Amino acid sequence: MRIGGIQRFSSIDFPGHLAAVVFTVGCNLRCPFCHNAELVTGSIDAMAEGDVLEFLSGRRRQLEGVVISGGEPTLQRDLPNFIEKVRRLGFRVKLDTNGTRPDILEDLMGRGVLDFIAMDVKHEWSRYAEASGLEGVEVEAIRRSADLVIGGEVDYEFRTTVIRDFHDARDIVAISQQISGAKSYVVQEFIPEKTLDASFSRKLPFEKSSLRGIIPEVLRNVQRFEIRQ
Repeated sequence: MRIGGIQRFSSIDFPGHLAAVVFTVGCNLRCPFCHNAELVTGSIDAMAEGDVLEFLSGRRRQLEGVVISGGEPTLQRDLPNFIEKVRRLGFRVKLDTNGTRPDILEDLMGRGVLDFIAMDVKHEWSRYAEASGLEGVEVEAIRRSADLVIGGEVDYEFRTTVIRDFHDARDIVAISQQISGAKSYVVQEFIPEKTLDASFSRKLPFEKSSLRGIIPEVLRNVQRFEIRQ
């Protein structure tokens, strides 16, 4: 596992659980609004897996879960083995993913080693190349991952980071239609700080009031809708 960092404590990243967040190095997308550029490009010193597991071992009384985020964790060849090691320490595991590798996701779900999945849905399918920064993005693979998550037995949520002038309220309704039948859909606030595309650091967070009016429409497609800071 190429691990680029660890957040030692979080009360918000794993719903219902106190957790540490492990960040993997490398991503197969180049989303212009991404604020983890060093992880995406690999321009960061990796941490030793043993050091991460040693830290987690010493926090078994304080923490309940481990979030594996990125970058994109499913690119890591030894991700299943790392998850098994984390579970043997007694932790629940949450996976953050962009959904581009449905075969890996399906394998992990089949192994029964995941307790929660958070999958990003970055925009409408027709605008995914723009949102992902990758002209050749395989939208069908992401759609397959969404279907796997909705039809599976692992708890989950779908997430969209909403940026003013890049998304609007109608986009959110359209995205909810793309994941129709989903249990939970969350839109989260864009933080205008260091971004992969520097021009996005000057964009503004969305206004919550602009989304409240679409809540009834979104709830026709998904069971739960949250506007999260």
